[in-house]
Amino acid sequence: MSTRASPLLPFAAALAGVGFLALMDAFMKEAALMIGAYTATVLRALIGAAIIAPVWLSRGPAMPTRAVWKLHLERGVVSAFMALSFFFALTRLPLAEAIALSFIAPLVALYLARVLLGETISRAAIGASALGFAGTLVIVGGRIGQGEFDERAALGVASLFVSALLYAYNFIVIRRQAQVAGPLEIATFHSGIGGLVLLTLSPFLWEMPSGEALMPLLAAGALTVAGSLSIAWAYARAPASALVPTEYSGFVWASVFGWLFFRENVTWPTLAGTALIIGGCWLATRRDPAGEKAPA
Repeated sequence: MSTRASPLLPFAAALAGVGFLALMDAFMKEAALMIGAYTATVLRALIGAAIIAPVWLSRGPAMPTRAVWKLHLERGVVSAFMALSFFFALTRLPLAEAIALSFIAPLVALYLARVLLGETISRAAIGASALGFAGTLVIVGGRIGQGEFDERAALGVASLFVSALLYAYNFIVIRRQAQVAGPLEIATFHSGIGGLVLLTLSPFLWEMPSGEALMPLLAAGALTVAGSLSIAWAYARAPASALVPTEYSGFVWASVFGWLFFRENVTWPTLAGTALIIGGCWLATRRDPAGEKAPA
């Protein structure tokens, strides 16, 4: 392998990982529309755990310590409801619009890092948050202007903001988790604990899945594992600052899959709002003139 080509491999892997996860979202939307967001979310988590756990166990790992168990449990609980609220939002909003609004999570994480980790919020981060907030207003305002912001859409947006808040907190937990556990262990406990946590609600929310929902659910479970491992592989071989732009390709992937799966069109307000949100994320993560990365 040439040294000239090798630096492109982590970028390509991260780009592919984001694409895998966007395709997973499309399959999950399809499954959630068939059997409900709750049942689809539970089955995706359990299928993902069934795929990745044997791989982790085959390596003969040591069991997590009590402190690491606490981190796995914390993230499992948070990500369970993060996923449930996100997939519920997908049943109420177009795929690309939901992905665009979810990009506010890194901006929310800036303030959670200040509260929970004592990190400093720079002026650039404050400006980034303003841009991100403006972007969400443009997207939601576009729906209102087109007369499409009904109760169904409002519930979807509210659910997505809950998911984004949980995702932002998820960033904080992952930061601590990645220092004490490997990607395979993290992926195994993330899916397994998340599925078990949601199963506690089955007496109230479970819907018997239909046979036709099995294919999209299996695809979603496999794509979750493929996307997570691709991104983990990429971030282990290249600096995060070089790979951050690949995250925003999720909007492009979502636009393509939203049209292919559901014939969803992307509106101009969604494009404009996405540009503002991505601009805010770029501003929050860019390096300052002294060459130091802005606190995040």
